[in-house]
Amino acid sequence: MKHIGITILAAVAALVSGCNGGSASGNDLTEFVNVKIGSGGHGHVFVGASVPFGAVQLGPTSIPQSWDWCSGYHVSDSTVIGFSHTHLSGTGIGDLFDVTLMPVTGPVKYSRGTERDPLSGMWSYADRSKEIARPGYYSVPLLRYGITAEMTATNRVGLSRYTFPASDQAAIVIDLENGGCWDSAYSTGFEKVDSCTLKGYRFSSGWARNQKIFFYAQFSKPFDFFEVIPVREREINGNTLSVNYGRAGFRTADGDQIMVKVAVSPVSEENARLNMETELPGWDFEATSEAARTAWNEELSRVKVKTADADTRTIFYTALYHTMIVPSTFCDVNGEYRGADGEVHLDGGFVNYTTFSLWDTYRAQMPLMTIIHPDREADMVNTMIRICDEQGRLPVWHLMGNETDCMVGNPGIIAVADAVVKDIPGINKEKAWNALKTTAMGDDRGQDLRKRYGYIPSDLFNQSVAYDMEYAIADGAMASAAESLGKKEDAEYFRERSHSYRNYMDKETLQARGRLSDGSWRTPFSPYHSAHEVTDYCEGTAWQYTWLAPQDYEGLVEFYGSREFFLERLDSLFLADSHLEGENVSSDITGLIGQYVHGNEPSHHIIYFYTMAGQPAKTADLVRRVYDDFYFNDPEGLAGNEDAGQMSAWYVLSSLGFYEPEPASTRFWFGAPVFEEAELKVPGGTLKITAKGLSADNKYIQDVTLNGQKLDRGYIEYSEIISGGELVLTMGPEPAVWF
Repeated sequence: MKHIGITILAAVAALVSGCNGGSASGNDLTEFVNVKIGSGGHGHVFVGASVPFGAVQLGPTSIPQSWDWCSGYHVSDSTVIGFSHTHLSGTGIGDLFDVTLMPVTGPVKYSRGTERDPLSGMWSYADRSKEIARPGYYSVPLLRYGITAEMTATNRVGLSRYTFPASDQAAIVIDLENGGCWDSAYSTGFEKVDSCTLKGYRFSSGWARNQKIFFYAQFSKPFDFFEVIPVREREINGNTLSVNYGRAGFRTADGDQIMVKVAVSPVSEENARLNMETELPGWDFEATSEAARTAWNEELSRVKVKTADADTRTIFYTALYHTMIVPSTFCDVNGEYRGADGEVHLDGGFVNYTTFSLWDTYRAQMPLMTIIHPDREADMVNTMIRICDEQGRLPVWHLMGNETDCMVGNPGIIAVADAVVKDIPGINKEKAWNALKTTAMGDDRGQDLRKRYGYIPSDLFNQSVAYDMEYAIADGAMASAAESLGKKEDAEYFRERSHSYRNYMDKETLQARGRLSDGSWRTPFSPYHSAHEVTDYCEGTAWQYTWLAPQDYEGLVEFYGSREFFLERLDSLFLADSHLEGENVSSDITGLIGQYVHGNEPSHHIIYFYTMAGQPAKTADLVRRVYDDFYFNDPEGLAGNEDAGQMSAWYVLSSLGFYEPEPASTRFWFGAPVFEEAELKVPGGTLKITAKGLSADNKYIQDVTLNGQKLDRGYIEYSEIISGGELVLTMGPEPAVWF
């Protein structure tokens, strides 16, 4: 079993080996991370303490439970109901916020509370002027109580330190009732182990319909008393289940510090204890925080960039940081985890993960993983294959062992197929293929209609165009995987099926539009119309979905009759009026250039069609416009929802000069580099990327060489990237075509 744990021993080793303890230096890349980018607007990013891909995300949770608080934090609001040990980052639905700690003084009301009534709950305003937030560490004063809260984390353990005023009624309350937005606890429990130790569990239902989390908590000093406060009961299957708070009481002098360690487990309280004993046996807060910083530096240093622009460097490293918060570890130090079948499973020989926002991340976040984290990519794909064994199909949007079925299509197919095509080490390809084919041949989620009609009729299935077009992309990925495995008949079958989207392409309007079961077009029709719930599309309009066929670029060109007309229509996407029509316009349609929508995923590949069509300068111009307009060093510095790292991964890859627009492909097409020099740690060593002569004027690629040899194509192969070497992009002021 490969373990991902940050231990005190690791921290000590880092300090002994010359870690600078956080002082300013070019080696501390965490200095260039602004964790608040995306904490405003609709970014929904997590703000708090974690380690890369950790099971624990320890940070503040606020009162509001509406859309912009899906991560528990928004820059517009400084309320804090406590500090929760699990959070989502960049999602459109709220859940988790498990095991919430709130340090208090005096009597409180045990509820979430409302901002209209300061005494309605335990909540406090936070002093954001004194807030400190950096990778692996978070601190903020709570104004109501005069308490400063600090926190850091290992993989599976959160460590909090609270500095109290003098009080005879100081306490640390453990809130097991309040989760994130759509989440509701249905059973919780505490057990006092000794005067410093508690254990318990929280079972809840929400986006993850049956989430189970267990915890083991230790305090750095004995509590004077511990009491359980039940807040409600409910009957389920004849059993009376309760939801509780727990209060550990203390007497404190001014400046007294109390620390709390909370280890979490998806399996059991005993495993939570084992996680704590393995990862964080001691109480050295500074060493633990430093170990978290070291862990982030190790991951961030997989890509080093050279630029004189401080904001650009911050945007890049924050984006890279955001790509590594999730997926999150979902197994204990002994390898045990709770499967998609609800059962506890033993060590599978790999790290089990969760939080798979695959409709988003198959496009850039996971392809980025194949370059800089191929070992973790293998574990994640093996997790998906195991999920297929447990639930009968690959994941769609998996959270804490639960299939949420959120979003359209079969995105798990694309992620697994991509790993097969790229020959990621550590994956059993035949097992992967069996999972791929089992999922692709299913009849659920509209696939039965697609088989019957050749497409999904709009009068029989909601979001029919979106579902079918995403299924077609997955079929394209299936064909690529079959080809790489020498399965010729399967490749031909899925390649043909990947053309089902063509049924929606209307020669009259030149747009993708809904088609009814009798073959007629859905009317009335406007390519500007958006409806968030009942519509032919998902979080988009016909304008964006017309181009959602990255698996069949040649087919799109054929639809328009010529490359010239294809390019003319592609131009029209970016020149169209940006207005939207409808009473319930999707709030995900943000970051518009004409009708190109950078704030949501279905558009993310489109700009690279220009390079594929032989006009790389147009790709360069538009990519640079996206950099300038939609990524900046500010809480509102993302165009839309972060989407579990996808929005940031698009920037990371594109800013390096290339992007993978085709699903399950080995081709990364060139666009517009941001940095004069960049170095990537890859399996073969180091890939050095030099943008020779890059400047505001010299913004177009003129020539490309790889290891001194001219590259006479518009893309670089995945195998060439991971082999390392030197990629030189010679830049100039005039548009050019070098291939």
